[in-house]
Amino acid sequence: MDTLAGLLDGPRARGAFLLRSILEPPWSLRIQDRAPLTLVAVVRGSAWVLPDGGEPALLEPGDVAVVRGPGHYTVADDPGTPWQVVIHPGQRCTSPNGTPLDGLSDLGVRTWGTGRAGTTTLLTGTYQVVGEVSDRVLTELPELAVVRHESLDAPLIDLLAAEIGKNVPGQETVLDRLLDLLLIAALRAWFAGSPDRTPAWYSAQCDEVVGQALQLIHDTPAEQWTVAGLAASCGLSRAGFARRFTEVVGEPPMTYLTSWRLALAADLLRESDATIGAVARQVGYGSAFALSNAFKRRFGISPQEYRRHDQPESLLAGGAQGAVRQLAGVQAQ
Repeated sequence: MDTLAGLLDGPRARGAFLLRSILEPPWSLRIQDRAPLTLVAVVRGSAWVLPDGGEPALLEPGDVAVVRGPGHYTVADDPGTPWQVVIHPGQRCTSPNGTPLDGLSDLGVRTWGTGRAGTTTLLTGTYQVVGEVSDRVLTELPELAVVRHESLDAPLIDLLAAEIGKNVPGQETVLDRLLDLLLIAALRAWFAGSPDRTPAWYSAQCDEVVGQALQLIHDTPAEQWTVAGLAASCGLSRAGFARRFTEVVGEPPMTYLTSWRLALAADLLRESDATIGAVARQVGYGSAFALSNAFKRRFGISPQEYRRHDQPESLLAGGAQGAVRQLAGVQAQ
């Protein structure tokens, strides 16, 4: 499992906020939900994404914007259009002066906007939680990363657009997986197109020797790896392997291994009810005590405290349709 695969193998989208917006200019949405990660894709028309303090970007059909929170930003038909909607944490929506929304309609399953004749169609997918494994990828991104349609090698936006309005058994899971796939495709395309901003550990996966070592670490974190053991598996001397790994990845092999193990442990604590001892064994620690000591040094709190820590409320409280009704200014049931 490589680090990008960890986005899918770790905390996946689960009941992610997914919405289709059909809008007629002028329109402007102010996003202040502090979500850790949001994808905005244009199906037709165009849209400006304007991060506070960052460079604005114009999206055309097939383009995807990956917005890394928790900063605020605006999505609008034109940078000069005044805000019409403010989206707060928990997807609570108001007008700019805080009053209930007017002029926006519920247009069906996971769909809202100014009317079906609108010339712009956007798809928005918001992750409420990202895991420690995925953080290693996401922290390398700028606040706004734009991937142009020609860089995406799969028709995922069209597929998501076709599925988002369906209301059939299992559809939420289908949409979550499509959102995950779109995120992976967008990140892969962005890193490939931004070599000057690609982290060393990401590029290292293509190195003949270091890539093999990373694969071993990612796939078998419970193995009692040593520098000598990894070196032998890669056909190098201990000193030669350690030097090459550090040069290519930017950190020594045992430092990387520890970071990966603790990130996996954090995700397991969040996503499963396994005991601390069971989590410790899965990630290569001999006991709950050993994991707890390492975990506290890394995160500042114990595994038990981490697990008890309140997570953000679901962005789909009441379901996607409830969120759409709230966006439309109608009280959700």
